[in-house]
Amino acid sequence: MTMTLFPVETDGLTKIYQSGRNRIVALDNITLRVAPGEFVTIMGASGSGKSTLLHLIAGLNDPTSGSVKINDVNLTRLNDAERTRFRLKNIGVVFQAFNLIPTLTAEENMMLPLLIEGGKTMPSPQLDELLDLLDMRERRHHRPDSLSGGEQQRVAIGRALSMNPALILADEPTGNLDSGNSEKLCELLRELCDKHQRTIVLVTHDKHVAAYGDRCVHLKDGRL
Repeated sequence: MTMTLFPVETDGLTKIYQSGRNRIVALDNITLRVAPGEFVTIMGASGSGKSTLLHLIAGLNDPTSGSVKINDVNLTRLNDAERTRFRLKNIGVVFQAFNLIPTLTAEENMMLPLLIEGGKTMPSPQLDELLDLLDMRERRHHRPDSLSGGEQQRVAIGRALSMNPALILADEPTGNLDSGNSEKLCELLRELCDKHQRTIVLVTHDKHVAAYGDRCVHLKDGRL
């Protein structure tokens, strides 16, 4: 019998913050599986644990208990350096803040993970294909301060895609965009899933954004 390999699999994931005598349960026993090529959205009120869950899946934080597996690799068993290297090669992360380097062009910002990986460059045909996918070919040499919010977020997505990861994690990626650019971004993510076989997990508080996913899971007080 063939076992299904889930790109994302959490088991009993719990995160507790201790502040003096206060004990805050941010996530409580979360078990979640995301199938290959699936677009899952995570909704919940502010403080429900959405971003905490995404950051744990990305290996950016350590859980109090439970495990996170990405393509059957248990991130909770890796040290910080191993997790960073694994994330660089296997996970594209997109945040609400664009986090672009202001002195670099759009193209240079996109290629940053390749430079970190050891001074690598992307072949021109592949780079042009990525720029066309993001509709950024004409803006490739512009720096962030001369790009619109929507363009900056597309650059951030290009950076997440530059290492060709199978998994994309997005934390409120439309939070700083107007409705028009928000819709374009969602259509782009939908295309990445449908035509380019990416698995996507997206955190949002916007039901219109959540509707672009194949499945929506809801968090309330740290519980699914």
